Amino acid sequence: MTTDNLQIRWYSGYIRNWQALCDELSLAKDLSREEREETILKAAYQKWGMEMMAHLYGAFAFALYDEEQQKLYVVRDQVGQKQMFYTVADGELLCSGDINEIAADPRVEKRLNKRMLQQYLFYGYPIGDETFYEGVCKLCPGHYAVWDGKNITVTRYWQPVFTPDHSKTDDEWAEEIAAVVDEILSEERADTALPYKESFLSGGVDSSYLLAASDAQYANTVGYAESGFDESTLARDTAAVLGKGFRAKQIAPDEFFARIPETVDKMGQPLGDASAVAFSLGCAAVAEHAKVVYSGEGIDEFFGGYNAHSRQLPSDWVYLTCSHIMSEDVLRALMKDFDENVHAADPVMPFWNATEGQDDLSRKLTIDISLWLEGDIYLNTDRTSTANGVELHTPFSDLRLFNVASRIPAEHKFSHDQNKYAFRKAAAGKLPDEVAFRKKVGFPVPIRKWLADPAYNQPIADKLFGESSQLFFNQDELRDWWTRYLDGEEFLWNRLYAVYAFLLWYDLKFNG
Repeated sequence: MTTDNLQIRWYSGYIRNWQALCDELSLAKDLSREEREETILKAAYQKWGMEMMAHLYGAFAFALYDEEQQKLYVVRDQVGQKQMFYTVADGELLCSGDINEIAADPRVEKRLNKRMLQQYLFYGYPIGDETFYEGVCKLCPGHYAVWDGKNITVTRYWQPVFTPDHSKTDDEWAEEIAAVVDEILSEERADTALPYKESFLSGGVDSSYLLAASDAQYANTVGYAESGFDESTLARDTAAVLGKGFRAKQIAPDEFFARIPETVDKMGQPLGDASAVAFSLGCAAVAEHAKVVYSGEGIDEFFGGYNAHSRQLPSDWVYLTCSHIMSEDVLRALMKDFDENVHAADPVMPFWNATEGQDDLSRKLTIDISLWLEGDIYLNTDRTSTANGVELHTPFSDLRLFNVASRIPAEHKFSHDQNKYAFRKAAAGKLPDEVAFRKKVGFPVPIRKWLADPAYNQPIADKLFGESSQLFFNQDELRDWWTRYLDGEEFLWNRLYAVYAFLLWYDLKFNG
């Protein structure tokens, strides 16, 4: 049987374990990378059908058409590192990893999904399987869709399941983590079609371990004049210890604010995470000297890296992911058309109910992997890197590393006043203890301070109180936020930025 009846109609990503797959599927290894990955997908489908995803490690989203069955299979990787959207228009299934491509198709009627607006304002990112466009759906991580020309069926083929194993010690878990990290990065080194790589580096353990374990020759970071937000000194010191080259992109406020419209446009949907703008500028800097860059996403969600993961929840609460910026009462006062039937907990409840009886950490991580990681982090990293012509590799998001993390009990993830402790122990095999056990720094951006500066904030104020804003938001409430923020209530910055990002996106897509 040949694969002549199969077509790859859309593909984005990279297959990390291509060598093992070529051996198993009896495929030539000397093809160009594009030919190789297309050949792997066709041969894997021919041999395993839709069980093929259990054999693929990497980041991928693709659409495969089976001419014999007359079916189109649309697939997204297990944790959602690559984006995928779809809709039916004029009897055809349209799909793409870039929602802008779908929205621009003349067959698609662009209508704002106000339910998503309400959920977005609560969480700060587009959550779940809906999008900001009515009728355009997001294919969720670990899902595939089948279109037979008339109907579409969506199936979940993978989900994060935590099964704690209490039989091992910290050291044994660290050894297992280190072995899997070495396996994953040995595959990255083996891809001679991508001989030169660099890496992003913050001041934290995740990116430091990745740099130390990988073949990246240079480390890249972003920095700011504001010392409380600048990680570049820590990153520079780490790179020097590891004998790696180092570059820092200094970001000034005027450059940051000038970059926001392009970032929002390329993102395709509003995102209230201001770090996406800094990440875009960082990707643009890397693109001047490298086509492939490593980044350390995934560890916090797999191993429990956020403060919210260790906090005790009241027994009657539901965990609403590690990021939410407005309560329903706040939204009720802000939105002109607040929908009482749209509840903040709606996207979370299926995961919360399905994990009943599990320990709190497992439940929280399940929700963050399923919703926050793909809805904020990967939306940011995939769209900004792609828009800047950089291929982003996220080795720590590899399913094999999750398979280890899923078995590590909470007492080995939170220990010795440290989060993700077992992972830090593994990292200590390649890093100084001061770096491996450094408290989480994050990816801070000084926008919370810059936004108060009249030298930069006039365009933001113009959007917040412009014509489009008056369609959606109570102007007295919004002005109260703005006044209080300027008077020193700094915590309001993220609410204001989320509203601004939406209004900017709305004007670009509906009034542009």
